[in-house]
Amino acid sequence: MMNTQILALDIAGNPFDWIAPEDAILYYALGKVAWELGGREFVFRGGYSRAGVQSKIAVKPIIAIAGSEIMTRMFRTGLPLTHQNDLLFKRDRYTCAYCGNRFAHKELSRDHILPRSRGGKDTWMNCVTACKRCNQEKGNLLVEQFRPLIYVPYVPCRAEHYLLSGRNILADQHDYLTAQLPKHSRLLN
Repeated sequence: MMNTQILALDIAGNPFDWIAPEDAILYYALGKVAWELGGREFVFRGGYSRAGVQSKIAVKPIIAIAGSEIMTRMFRTGLPLTHQNDLLFKRDRYTCAYCGNRFAHKELSRDHILPRSRGGKDTWMNCVTACKRCNQEKGNLLVEQFRPLIYVPYVPCRAEHYLLSGRNILADQHDYLTAQLPKHSRLLN
């Protein structure tokens, strides 16, 4: 249970955060859980009442939080491209966009299709995974001057983002998020 994350949804079923079980307990205790999904149940026990009854709260792996529309609006519309490159490398399945080989995380780097030195931005659509060798060879050349891309970049949808960013994703959470993936998602292959 230590590494388990709870998938928090807005009332419409859109994912908006991975939360700690302790945070989920608070939403249950405050009566903010509108609905829940999942075959598993995590039971947390609390103190004892004067009658000697121990309190307990059962948490499902997926919960929709009432009043979460505000949280969803406050949450960024654009999904972050983190500095550690974890999500980028997962999106691209640890495959170099230039040579097409798969590599370990430590052998990969982020390549800017339009180099930053030429005004390229640090965005999902301008970044691909490249092995360190190809990235160094490309330098600040344009793709047309180097090699064609083997695949094109894309901005992950929210469901992809949560599949890519989750740790120890439970089967129910995986199935829920996978059902929301677009047909072109690399996570389906």
